[in-house]
Amino acid sequence: MLGAKLGHEAGKVTAQTVVRSRLNPLESPRMETTFRATGTLLGVDETDTVTFWTVVRPDGTVYGEGQGIVMGIGPRLETATFLGQGVGTIQEDGTISYRGATYYQSSTPKWSRLNKIAAVFELEVSPTGKTKSANWEWR
Repeated sequence: MLGAKLGHEAGKVTAQTVVRSRLNPLESPRMETTFRATGTLLGVDETDTVTFWTVVRPDGTVYGEGQGIVMGIGPRLETATFLGQGVGTIQEDGTISYRGATYYQSSTPKWSRLNKIAAVFELEVSPTGKTKSANWEWR
């Protein structure tokens, strides 16, 4: 069941690279994407840098995994890292719409409660590289 909304962000893709498997050159290539975003997390203004890879599956859906660093903006520096996985669909206009889960780690006071929860997210990446996302506690 979805719990409280944890935060939301908007940002822009800063880099993309196509990466082939070194172990199996016949495997589908992965698209590696990095984006920077700003938003809020547990009421704290923050910036986020995320890198994830995505592979298109035979049925046309996408699967991806990523990691990120979130840093609070303000007098006390809140920091957190996270790992995530998600699946998505490619929309007719080229937007990729992902849904998945992230797992945070933080030792700072305002974000330490993230260590005990799974978060679910929605992420949209437009053909022009704009990103928007939101996440909720999963109870």
